[in-house]
Amino acid sequence: MDVATVDRIAHECGFELAGVAPVGRIQDFERYQTWIDRGMAGEMRYLTDRRAALRSDPASLLDGAQSVICVGKLYKTADPPEARRAPLSIDGHISRYGHIARYARGRDYHDVLHESLERMAQRLHEIEPFAYKICVDTAPLLERSLARLAGLGWIGKNTCLINEPRGSWFFLGELVTTLSIATHAAPPPDRCGACTRCIDACPTQALVPDGGGVGSDRWTIDSRRCIAYLTIELRGPIPEEHRAGMGDLIFGCDICQEVCPWNSRAPITVDPAFAPRMIPALEQLASMTEDEFREFARGTPLTRPKYAGFMRNVSVALSNRTEPAERKP
Repeated sequence: MDVATVDRIAHECGFELAGVAPVGRIQDFERYQTWIDRGMAGEMRYLTDRRAALRSDPASLLDGAQSVICVGKLYKTADPPEARRAPLSIDGHISRYGHIARYARGRDYHDVLHESLERMAQRLHEIEPFAYKICVDTAPLLERSLARLAGLGWIGKNTCLINEPRGSWFFLGELVTTLSIATHAAPPPDRCGACTRCIDACPTQALVPDGGGVGSDRWTIDSRRCIAYLTIELRGPIPEEHRAGMGDLIFGCDICQEVCPWNSRAPITVDPAFAPRMIPALEQLASMTEDEFREFARGTPLTRPKYAGFMRNVSVALSNRTEPAERKP
């Protein structure tokens, strides 16, 4: 199998980015372990339990693994209609729409990528039989590190994988395989330079000095301060000191990507799976019953914080409401 064949089939299966990384101990693992030791994973125990060590080498996930095919799928969409509307007046109060991260406005990306990776694996299997494991987000892999090794981009100061010239609006997926694929890809150079827009724009100052490394590696994310973590992963009340910074963000946060210069001309996906759905106004969301929420969130990432967590987020957004200012990155 050669890289050109992998790249061609990956594109035919709907991936805009593709590359191959070798198996073996990942140099970034030491930084990851230090990040865990500093408590920056917060309550995300799936990052810190016995599976943490598996992330040191993708070979731990598949007997006989020799290469990792890394792919990226564009998910940037145009803003949904409600994001362009002026606030409405309801009973004398200003009504606003809660902001949902772009990745969660359509179908659950886990399902979309898994289907595409399975199709890709079958296409490659027709050329050369091999064993494989599909990984999409939930597997114990250092996905961004592998994508960087595969030549897909560099890891920016906002900790996102950034591709030149397409930006960072990509889902990442992997096929850990027993294929022997010769690759000469080199990690792309760090092109963040002296820019600190993402760091300066973060409302909760979640991007913090790493204490080591060079270039963008000098920065890392403290999940305990990250709005995406607070609105999705955290169980229980949101710390008082971070509530104002959340503004109208009710699920995830795109601010560090919105302000990134490399995303100023990022392409828009044409995949209908990620087409944004209509989001009701905050008052309407606040009045949802649990059954109504289940129906509203079905088949999307919005199920992650469950009903209690989502309604908690809506409550914070309502309390942060001002007249009639719009959220600005």
